[in-house]
Order: sequence, then structure tokens, then C-alpha cells
Amino acid sequence: MAPDKTMPAPISKVCILGGGSFGTAMATIAAANPQVLETIQWIRDGDVVTEINTRHSNEKYLPDTALSPDLKATTFLEEAVRDAELVMVAIPSEHFQAVCGDAAAFAHPGQFWISLTKGIAQPGFQFMSGILASTVPGCLTGVLSGPNLAREVAAQVPTATVIASESAALRAATQAVLGCDSFRVYENSDVFGVELAGALKNIYAIIAGMAAALSLGENTKAMLITRGLAEMSRFAVRMGANPMTFLGLAGVGDLVVTCSSPLSRNYRVGYSLGQHESVESIVSSLGQVAEGVNTTRLVAERARAMGIDMPLAFGLYAILYEQVPVDKVLRSLMARGQNSDVEFILPRSGSDAAPGN
Repeated sequence: MAPDKTMPAPISKVCILGGGSFGTAMATIAAANPQVLETIQWIRDGDVVTEINTRHSNEKYLPDTALSPDLKATTFLEEAVRDAELVMVAIPSEHFQAVCGDAAAFAHPGQFWISLTKGIAQPGFQFMSGILASTVPGCLTGVLSGPNLAREVAAQVPTATVIASESAALRAATQAVLGCDSFRVYENSDVFGVELAGALKNIYAIIAGMAAALSLGENTKAMLITRGLAEMSRFAVRMGANPMTFLGLAGVGDLVVTCSSPLSRNYRVGYSLGQHESVESIVSSLGQVAEGVNTTRLVAERARAMGIDMPLAFGLYAILYEQVPVDKVLRSLMARGQNSDVEFILPRSGSDAAPGN
């Protein structure tokens, strides 16, 4: 995978924190770049570290995938972070702050730090970019997000993503390190919008998975994706993000792929819910974090507090946390009042919390 552009500034060492599927996919792309002299992945699990270093594979998270032989793994944070020009963090939201806090001891001013995590942390409805900004002050931060199923990325299926940062240098460095003949990296300066889109779409991926399990058809899928995008945009505007960001790869692009593919963890959660499995057993059997379960709760609670109408998110909350049967929620959603399609063209009737989606 030869890089398709000249690196704007020397990046001799790239660090990836986290050993999950997407972090490993990004690590193997960076390691295959001949202009990057060292790519090192920090992973807690010593067995996975040994597997990557000796067999060039990560069967637990990326089965049947050959990783770059130039990728090195370690259990030592200092070895991974120190002297790296670019650090990518692929840690689940619930552990993100703790890991970054530990790694910050080895950060240096001007270092590039990028979140690969699509989730929201609690308490305080925190986004990963905010955690990075407060944890590694003096470093330049950004967010990478888009329609990026890890297995397809690692298999070199043509894919595109978005790097969002206020730093043009960080955006250019990320494009140079990760851009190749199978992975396109587009840039955006709307960090909050890109990050918010990546977190919100997980809610609707769960809903789409349930619809698939119930064999509700393609019309239903199209309705859920487009009305999900409407809810995402509505929430984004009230939170201060640019709704135009949601029309790009990080918004509608990511929403479409996660609502359509069983490779999506959140889609698989929804599919199992549609087959009447419990949330606890689904999360236990998944083996990886599905951010959408926690995001649904945080977003539904925030939306209610702000008076933002998000019936699909509220319906999923009722299923996940109030044990309301799926068919009852579906009937309730279809019985709601009807409102405008594209509310930025035709304003919604009544207040933002008026019934109807």
C-alpha cells in the first residue's frame, strides 16, 4: 500500500494506543508506509502483543488478516508514546481518559494526538477530543471518523475517512501517514461535528440491526436511515455543530455503512435484540465494545433535558433500559404525528419537542 502523497513533515514514529479491530487496522496501514520508520501499537494483553510481533496477526479482533510485518506491539506505554510524532488513540470511551492520562507522562509539546473512538464518556457528556485537549495540553489534537469497517480497511477494500482538526499540520500529517491506494483521508475543521456524527450513528445502527432481524424490509431500512439522519442533525444543531458536516463521510457515510452491515458491532447488537436476546448476553458474547448501548442512554437523557425530539433514540432507550417490547415501540413510532421531511427547508410544526419525526 504505497502512500499517494509526499509527507508534509517528517513522521518517523507513529504510535497507536489500543489493540482492538480499528486500532489494529490503522496500525497496519501506518506500518506499511515506507516513509514511517517505526509504527508501534500499545496493547495491555501480552498474548496479543506476542502474536502481533511473531505471527503478524491479531486473530481476536481481526481474524484471518495478515498484518504488516513492520508493525511492532508492546505492553509498555513509555516505549510506545515517547518520541512518537503522531499518536492515535483507539481506546473504548469508558477507559479513554484513564489511558490517555497515563500516556500523557510521555507526551511532548507539538505532538499530534488523534482520537479514533466513536463514543461519549461520562460523567459530563464528554467527547474524546475534549479529553485529549485537557489531558495532553501543548499537543495538537484531532478526530478520525468515517464509514470505516475495520475488517474491510485491513483487507484493503477501497475506503475513505475524515480527519478533523483545527490544525492544518495535523490534518496533512494524517493524510500523509494513512493515505494510500486503498484508504483515502479527507479533511475537515469541524471537530465537534465529525465526532458527534461518529457517536450518534451508533444509535441508529442498533435500530437498523433490529429491523433486519425482524425482516422489516428495505423500505423500513431507508426510512430509519433518513429519519436517523434527521435526528442526528437536529441534535447537532442544538449542540452547536455544523449540520453540513452530517452530509459528508463522517455523517451520512458512516450512518449508511453501520446501518447496513453485519460487520458493524452496533448493528449486530441490534440484530440480537431483534431476536429477543438480553442486552447483557449480547454485550458479553460480542467480545468488543459496542459504543451505541451507552451512547443511547447518554443522548436520550441529554435530548430530553434539552427538549430535543428524538423519537428513534427514545424508542431504543425504552427497549434497552426500560424493557419495553420491540413491537410495542415500533407501533408507537408509526402512530406518531407526521411532520416535515427536511426541516431545514420546511420548519417542523410546533416546538422542537412536538410529537412527530
